[in-house]
Amino acid sequence: MTDLIPFSYVGHQVRVVTRAGEPWFVLADVCGVLELTNPTMAARGVDGDALSTAEVTDALGRRQTARVVAEPGLYELVFQSRKPEAREFRRWVTREVLPAVRRGEPARIPSHAEALRGWANEVEAREVAERRAAELEPAAASWTNLAEASGDYSLRDAAQILDRDPAIRTAQNRLAKALRNFGWIDHASRPYQRHVEAGRLVLRSRSYEHPRTGEQTAATQVRITVKGLHDLHRLLGGTGALLLEVAS
Repeated sequence: MTDLIPFSYVGHQVRVVTRAGEPWFVLADVCGVLELTNPTMAARGVDGDALSTAEVTDALGRRQTARVVAEPGLYELVFQSRKPEAREFRRWVTREVLPAVRRGEPARIPSHAEALRGWANEVEAREVAERRAAELEPAAASWTNLAEASGDYSLRDAAQILDRDPAIRTAQNRLAKALRNFGWIDHASRPYQRHVEAGRLVLRSRSYEHPRTGEQTAATQVRITVKGLHDLHRLLGGTGALLLEVAS
């Protein structure tokens, strides 16, 4: 069974179709918010599993078939947007839309003034974070820009790197939860192939000594690449420079 829930974001209609309690967003509505002028082209950057079609109602009350994207697909559209407010839209979805949909509550439609106020607060917070980053700059003498680095990092190390941003507070378990919410890994912590192919994640084999038997045991570990760290920094609302500690 599917239900259509209309939301409004800064004057844009954002229709959400629910299937078994999971949200699917009307592609054209999301592209309108993110200023992606060609929805067909934008859809090419979304994994096929995150695309579908559904019957929706237009502004005149007419039923029509529209393309819809699942939650991971929405995040992939956010990646494509050059609009400065794309991050604020992603936060609105995760903080207001998804909880309302999953609780089965009626949609709360924020006023235009409320949405603008939220955006103004975001700008103020960014300015505070930038000032704080400038204050911390002398202490970063032993760090180098992550853009110049290479390799991949465990969730623990990646969380420590991201947590250095003044606007991000995370740790290993919280980062793993974020990766699931963003659709990068499944509930068994296995990476989705599209993010491996996109160069955000790698799966490494490793071995360790079993604590009881003492035998060498093979295992795999999800690790985050430099590109993945950049994308996570953006998704998590980072505002400072993304830096990597230089190995001594």
